[in-house]
Amino acid sequence: MALTSWKAFRFFDVAQVKLPPSEDPNLFQQGHVNAIAAGSENVFFGSVDGVVRILSQPFKVVRSFKAHETGSITHMKQIEGTTLLVTIAEDLSSEPTLKVWALDKLDKKTGIPSCQSTISIKNGRKQFPITAFAALEDLSQLAVGFGNGAVTVVRGDLIHDRGTKQRTVFESEEPITGIAFREDSTTTLYIATTARISTLVISGRGLGQPPRTLEESGCGLGCMTSYEDTGDVVIARDDAVYTYGPRGRGPVYAYECPKTLVGVFKDYIAIISPLKTDRSSSFKAFGNGQTDDNFATANLTILNTDLKFIAHQESLPAQVKFVFEEWGDLFVLTLDGKLLRYHEKTFQQKLEILFQRNLYVYAINLAQKYRLDPMQQNVIYRRYGDYLYQKGDFDTAMQQYLKAIDNTEPSQVIRKFLDTQRIHNLIDYLEELHEHHKATSDHTTLLLNCYAKLKDVKKLEEFIKAPGDLKFDLETAISMCRQGGYNDQAAYLARKHDEHELVVDILIEDSKKYAEALAYIWRLNPPEAYRNLMKYATVLLEHCPKDMTQLLINYYTGQFRPKKDAVVISNAPSPQSQSVASSAVQNLAALLPLPYMNPGTVQSPAAEGKTTVSQTQVIETNIEGPPIEYDVPQPRTAFSAFVDHPDEFVVFLEACIKSGDIDEDDKKDLFMTLFEMYLHIASGKKAEERQEWENKAKKLIESKDIPVDASNVLLLSHLENFRDGTILVREKQGLRFDIFRSYTSANDTAGAIKALRKYGPEEPQLYPAALAYFTSSPDALEEAGDELDAVLKKIDEDGLMAPLQVIQTLSVNAVATMGLVKKYLSNTVERERKQIDQNRQTIDSYRAETAKTRDAIDALNSQPAVFQATRCRACGASLDLPTVHFLCKHSFHQRCLNVPEDEEGAAALEDVECPVCAPQNATVKAIRRAQTESAERHELFLDALRRSKDGFGTVSEWFGRGVMDAANAVE
Repeated sequence: MALTSWKAFRFFDVAQVKLPPSEDPNLFQQGHVNAIAAGSENVFFGSVDGVVRILSQPFKVVRSFKAHETGSITHMKQIEGTTLLVTIAEDLSSEPTLKVWALDKLDKKTGIPSCQSTISIKNGRKQFPITAFAALEDLSQLAVGFGNGAVTVVRGDLIHDRGTKQRTVFESEEPITGIAFREDSTTTLYIATTARISTLVISGRGLGQPPRTLEESGCGLGCMTSYEDTGDVVIARDDAVYTYGPRGRGPVYAYECPKTLVGVFKDYIAIISPLKTDRSSSFKAFGNGQTDDNFATANLTILNTDLKFIAHQESLPAQVKFVFEEWGDLFVLTLDGKLLRYHEKTFQQKLEILFQRNLYVYAINLAQKYRLDPMQQNVIYRRYGDYLYQKGDFDTAMQQYLKAIDNTEPSQVIRKFLDTQRIHNLIDYLEELHEHHKATSDHTTLLLNCYAKLKDVKKLEEFIKAPGDLKFDLETAISMCRQGGYNDQAAYLARKHDEHELVVDILIEDSKKYAEALAYIWRLNPPEAYRNLMKYATVLLEHCPKDMTQLLINYYTGQFRPKKDAVVISNAPSPQSQSVASSAVQNLAALLPLPYMNPGTVQSPAAEGKTTVSQTQVIETNIEGPPIEYDVPQPRTAFSAFVDHPDEFVVFLEACIKSGDIDEDDKKDLFMTLFEMYLHIASGKKAEERQEWENKAKKLIESKDIPVDASNVLLLSHLENFRDGTILVREKQGLRFDIFRSYTSANDTAGAIKALRKYGPEEPQLYPAALAYFTSSPDALEEAGDELDAVLKKIDEDGLMAPLQVIQTLSVNAVATMGLVKKYLSNTVERERKQIDQNRQTIDSYRAETAKTRDAIDALNSQPAVFQATRCRACGASLDLPTVHFLCKHSFHQRCLNVPEDEEGAAALEDVECPVCAPQNATVKAIRRAQTESAERHELFLDALRRSKDGFGTVSEWFGRGVMDAANAVE
């Protein structure tokens, strides 16, 4: 949004600062003020001769001292909240000098503040003026920008003079025009030149990365500043005012004009722009054109970028040299030596300015931004409403009056809207009075008259169903409802007096609202609910079969409990998409205060003639705690109500059975009745639906604990032609093969496949029979499909048939082809070939190992052994006599074997084994001993052979253990 569309105000009072009589009248002239700093309730002037003057709020010099012997002070910074002052003096013949002063530490002799540290700022021995300066609040880092485009960062302890380090972190061909720090998790330096805006991380994560260019457009000298609270940078260019944050460029405010200075003051941005066009150059800010500036004029613009208005704008008689902030005011120092103070008007004064121009929206936004007291905001709303009312915008005016309702006299507003044409606005205001509990009985009467005049049934219902005490005569209200034919309202009022049976009678006999009547019965206590159920069960099942069935289920299973409701405001679905129960609850909630629902929480329905549709969602819940204790009647007493309602009857029977609280005398009747109803419904359905109901009947009698007699099942199955019933009886008797045969004899391939999948894991012999059946005819083979491959795979994996037996079975008739068993035969042959090759390799390896072992034994028995060991294997010392050598080539001292060196020891050597090889020999002996012992236990061999799927492999394994050795056979 361009500034041309922003409203301009004069929210600041301007006054020229007058110096005290005792001060030098030339104090504000250029020679005395070459640099300015403000902070800690003082203003600091730096002069061209190196003198610092400290001014108090009356602009009286409280102290002055010679800060630098040579050079002029060009930059200063006062560290807010401290007594530290940083000064920089420049003399192009030498490097700039930076000093840190402690203003509270004065020299006792001279009275000059103590200089904490002094450093020379390096610029690669290049003599260029300083164009920008910034410092962190703790003075741990400073940044200095030069006219040659270099930026030097100074790090160290300047306060205690413990040494510093300087480094040039940025170089550019363009001069530096602005520098600003931003401290977050990292410390970032924003650098502005005449050509671009860049950022550089100087500490924290990202340190060492090259500068990042934010934008290929720079700014002039003095056209960069930053917010102290957020750290966001403000750049003023000739086309607009730009802001930059941690993520790059932020909001831009179009303001096209040359700009020479920019400053931040509270929530405002102060912009200085010349009123005439001078000769422009990239280096004009460094001194060129100074003579022309003395005769130029400037324009000051103060912007509020949050609320988008110009807070102040005026022309100045001379160019501006400095803009600074202190004591809550903005100060502007011009080149002709005048210091102007800009004092912000009070909030009330600003509101009065806005009221005079009828800019109430700005006033409201201003009040909300500064969090004005709600009562004072209401005053603005009311004045805005009066203004809109005078303009004839009654709807918008009423919106403002509603916002200010808390502290506005209602009669002042009501009198304005008594005209018939504005009755809708009057209704809105009266309703809001009731919402805020500020309405009197007169207001209520007026509101009812308005409803009656507009014939607005919806709002009338909303009002009479509002929570709290009645605000009108009850008899008159009931009489009005009856005379107008509003049975719903009559039933609502009757419910408030707890006439439950009368309410149900009105809903069923007069209003014909059966679902609403059922929902109401569900909210009554058990005795009252049972009386109404017995009276209207047949008619309610006819019109509300699903919900009535559920209610009967709850009551006859002992789970009945009156419902209570939670009301949630939502968009009402269309009637076609609502269930009967949902619509009934919504309508009933709209019509009646339910027994266990706060009637005041129900929203009113929408009116269409005399029929209402609820605009609320009522969530039904049960009351907390266990069900109410009552005498549960026998389920058989409800059977007669289900005449001509078989589906609901089935639901009722299933629920009664699942409840588990039925007496044993009733269970048998319930199960047999349910089984009979399944078959009865199935007989009247088509193929798919018939199968579904027969599956239910089948599932019912599959249970082992149902109290039904098998003969009754067979009888009912025979009468309804239900073959699965017969099959289930056979299944319970364990005749699985007969069940499979019954399917194959009936050429029911699908049934045979189903039986095979169900009983095959327990009856493996069904797979050979299935193979024979699937290949008995082309039709059976076609219906079997991929199941034949599954059967062959199962036979192959479990070894149910030898491959030759499979071929013989398939060759009985000409149905099966080689293509069907080609894969099976090829897999079998390939597997056996691989097994043969593997066995041959194993045999060859065993033979080679045996031959090698035999050769070693023969060598030990027939050839002399040469022992070349020179050290004992036990102690590692050189061998000496007596020495013991073992055939495994290990040698020991006789003493290391714990054998005495005498005749008894020599005899004992016959039984000594090599200590190194003894553990391995013991393991081999233990394995052989275990094999010998297991070979003698023939029952283990027979048990393993019985459980094994590969009998030949088991025999081979036990043969290797020696179970069939000659010695064991003789025994």
